[in-house]
Amino acid sequence: MNNLDPLLTSSYDFKLPEELIATHPVEPRDAAKLLVYDRKTDTVIHTYFYELERYIPKDAALIFNDTKVIKARLYGKKESGGKIELLINRPLNATEINVYIRGKVKVDTKIVFNENLYAKVIRLHEDGSRDVLFFKDDKELRFEELLPVIDKIGHIPLPPYMQREDSSEDEKDYQSVFAQYEGAVAAPTASLHFTKEQHERVCKTFKHAYVTLHVGAGTFKPVEEKEILKHPMHSEYYDISIKALEILDSDTPILCVGTTSTRTVEYYVQHGKKPKGEANLFLHPNNPPQRVNYLLTNFHLPKSTLLMLVASFVGVEKALALYEEAIKKGYRFYSYGDAMLIL
Repeated sequence: MNNLDPLLTSSYDFKLPEELIATHPVEPRDAAKLLVYDRKTDTVIHTYFYELERYIPKDAALIFNDTKVIKARLYGKKESGGKIELLINRPLNATEINVYIRGKVKVDTKIVFNENLYAKVIRLHEDGSRDVLFFKDDKELRFEELLPVIDKIGHIPLPPYMQREDSSEDEKDYQSVFAQYEGAVAAPTASLHFTKEQHERVCKTFKHAYVTLHVGAGTFKPVEEKEILKHPMHSEYYDISIKALEILDSDTPILCVGTTSTRTVEYYVQHGKKPKGEANLFLHPNNPPQRVNYLLTNFHLPKSTLLMLVASFVGVEKALALYEEAIKKGYRFYSYGDAMLIL
């Protein structure tokens, strides 16, 4: 495992036993395992998430992502009768929405759903995504008008590796206890471990603030290029609260809860300090974090930009060594899996 090239996608590959892919969360949320890695002493501690506060540096401020997952998966049919599955990715403006569609469509294809809702394809992209407009009772909908409709007829967009349909439990489980602003199609998963009680405890003890990054479907896209820098990084809408801006612009050490808040903070710092906009930052060992000191995160897919982000904190070899130890100890991986704290 020595001398892995941090710019080659193959350096981020590892074998994960299928039984370690979590398809349901542990109950209660904070009973998940927690691997704590201290970079200064190069030591690993195995504990549980409910012990998290013991390991957070006393002077650190926590940055949470308060995005809320929408029911982005819709099942419908073409006018010709063929079944279609549509996954909302992100709004492009007030009415145009970028989506992924399972099933063949062309420009002007109309996809019909329940509740007198239909979508019309207006653009096809080479990356496989499509742009659509949504209509209800023949009236074109703005994104905020679409949300209550899909809340009735849509499904929680569980990641593809769970290989199961969503259930009513997922409406609660696949949402953080502090989720507030609708717009994500994937949960910021490190946040899912917090119970309401633990979140309140942590917030009483530590300085903290919220950013909003509406996580897109691109977060699961594996890197298919041989060299990681050729990977087209997806873009996501972010908005940083005034309280978070104060922390970001201070010299307080920052612990980001999740890769999504990490990308938001680092995009702000590295791209002209804009408090809101579109973030498409790619963190990897050759582009390490400049402002974030500590990271709380889950265990991610092989060859994913999220694993590369972890490696931006600890290097490729150490990231893979930590993952190997987690596998040996039976940690559960991915969105409903266990957590790691990098100090």
